Amino acid sequence: MEIGDANLDWIPLCGIRLSKAGVQFDAVRIDGDAGRCVADAMEELTGGDPGPIVMDALGCRAVYFLVPPRSTSHRSWPARAIPFNSDFGSVSYVPVPALSGHTWPLSWRCLPSGVDRFVHTPLLNSLVWQLR
Repeated sequence: MEIGDANLDWIPLCGIRLSKAGVQFDAVRIDGDAGRCVADAMEELTGGDPGPIVMDALGCRAVYFLVPPRSTSHRSWPARAIPFNSDFGSVSYVPVPALSGHTWPLSWRCLPSGVDRFVHTPLLNSLVWQLR
């Protein structure tokens, strides 16, 4: 899969793939309206390009913020933010939809824009701690 000059092999060509966190990216999941509120703030603070964000329309309505690999485990996160990584003997998997086609209930809130372009972890962490 390519976007511009970026080769993004971790994005499936169709459907949905579970990707191992900690390889291409880590992720932070925030459920429900809180996740959507954080996504809104990230878009506003970054001029509309916060990095890749995936949304789930079912269940807890999770929002997955894809951050650089190995950037979540050494940070403290509030209970509402669930880090997905492969540190300390644990393995996490993150659902990743294709860029087009049938991917429901997953969709891209913000598309990936480059091979090393992810959500800024310190900014995300700061925003999540500010939620009430």
